[in-house]
Formats: sequence, C-alpha cells, structure tokens
Amino acid sequence: MTLIAIEEHWIMSELTAALRNAPPERRDDSLAFNDLGDHQPRLRDLGAGRIAAMDAQGIDVAVLALTPPGTQTLTPDDAVRLSRAANDRAAAAVGAHPTRFRALSTLPMSAPGAVAAELERAADLGHVGTMVYGRAGDLLLDDPAYEDFFAACARLGQPVFLHPQLPSRAVRDASYRGFDPTTDLALATFGWGWHLDAATAALRLILRGTFDRHPDLQVVLGHWGEMLLFWLDRADSLSRVAGLPRPVSDYVRSNFHITTSGMLNPALLRHALSVTTADRLIFSTDYPFQHPHRDDITAFLQHFPSAEDRARFSSGNAATLFGIDL
Repeated sequence: MTLIAIEEHWIMSELTAALRNAPPERRDDSLAFNDLGDHQPRLRDLGAGRIAAMDAQGIDVAVLALTPPGTQTLTPDDAVRLSRAANDRAAAAVGAHPTRFRALSTLPMSAPGAVAAELERAADLGHVGTMVYGRAGDLLLDDPAYEDFFAACARLGQPVFLHPQLPSRAVRDASYRGFDPTTDLALATFGWGWHLDAATAALRLILRGTFDRHPDLQVVLGHWGEMLLFWLDRADSLSRVAGLPRPVSDYVRSNFHITTSGMLNPALLRHALSVTTADRLIFSTDYPFQHPHRDDITAFLQHFPSAEDRARFSSGNAATLFGIDL
C-alpha cells in the first residue's frame, strides 16, 4: 500500500543562524527542540539519509515542510530573503528526488504584502501547498492584511497547513510560567500551548468568514485537529454569536483536513471518524520529532473500518488534496 506523509520537517542552516541571532523580542525558544538528540542531522538531510529513513518506515512520498518556527519571527526583509531561499532549496530537493519528495512552501508572513507573490512563485516552482502559523509578531493569521494570501491559495489550489507555534510572550507570561524553564517551555509547546494556539487560529479564520469568502480554501491541522475536534459541540455555538451562515463543525468538515503528526492512537482515530469523514484524514509522522516504526504504522492502519478508508488515509486523500501523481 502506498504511503504519503505530509508533515516531514527539514531545516536550513542560514535560517537557523538568523533565528538564533535575532533580537530577544523576536527569538523563539522552541528552536531548542531542533537540537535534541539526532534532530539536526536528520533535519538537514534532504537526500539519501532521509530516504533511507522513509524506506525503513515504508513511506513512499514525503511532503517536506520547513521546521518551526519557519521565517515568521524574522524582520520583513530577512523573512522575504530566507523564505525565497528555503523555497528554492526545497524545490531543488524535489527535483533531485521527484518520486520521493514534494514540498510545502515557506512564506514571509511578517511581510504581508510579499506573501501572495511568494506563494505564486513557490507554486510555479512546484510546491504543492504551504505551511504557515497562527501569528507573525502581533499580526494574527485572520487579519485582513492576509486576505490576498488566502485568495491566492484558493485560486491556485494551494492547501494551507496551519502548524502550531510558540504562544506570544504575553500569553506565556500569563499562562505558562512558574515552573522550571524546561517545564515552562514544554507546557507552552508540545504539552499544551502549541495546540491550543493552532486551534484558536483555526477558529478565528472560521469566525472571520474566511471560508465564506473563499469556499474552496482548504486547511490542514496536525495532531488530530489540535484539540478542535474534541470541542465542536461548544464551538458550534460561536456561529450564532458571530452571525455565520453555518455551524463551525460544518466548516471543519468541508474546509479542514486532519493529519496524525505521528500520533498513531486508535482512540483518536475513532473520535475523528465520529465527527468528520475518512476522506478528511491524512497520514503524517512529524519527522524527525516523531518516527514511528513500520510495524507501528502497519498495526495502526488495521484500525480503519475498511480497506477503502485505509487507502484514502495512507495516500489517496493526500494525493487528491496536494495533486500528487502516484
């Protein structure tokens, strides 16, 4: 069975240097996770080593995405320059291994006026979608400044992967401090804050009417929907307050795809299938931060209720959404 993984991260040394040298107010503490264990060599490898890891897991195609925090914390000029460099680098990797790689573009979200143009340029290079975050500095993703970006995504058929990011300094100070520094960071990132931040960004896009203006726009949420799938009953009440024409859950079912991010938990699968449909679920490993073994992946696939749903999840849905020829 063909297996496509859509959230497989990589890094670029020039970007890492720029992020580390950023002034304190622009620095992202989650950079530390890129240095744990063997993450750095795995992230830098866009060739034989990565393909060997894919082969060991049984992954046929990896959709490459720059690792967090991307370029959105940088100054506008640096974000534009390094986003272009990252997109060129990723396109070269796909060109060198066209049967194994595709890529999501990196966009200079701190320079809103340059975002749509870079999206179009990246699409011309062959990028099959883009990865963004819920905020660039104080500018939220649902801000009208990004309207041209979402219009371009819908027009070009470029899906938007909405990835978690470190909450703002104000939110961290209010909710994620008071322990030792390591626990503070873990609570603000993979333990809770990342996912709440991404779910809030997704909800704000819905409440802003983004999908009413752009009904063909498609968004991907990782980590089984960043907790949003578990709160749809309550979230639906927001539609009435905000004057939306449809319940929040309708937008989730028609404009959002959900990926696993390496969390191969059958209980999460059962819940996802209870609130959305099998054609909205997509496989990913969140490489190299999660790297399930081939046996783990094979065992998880057996929990799908039918062979047809299993095939959709493993490759069919990703191929359709991202236009990947198998």
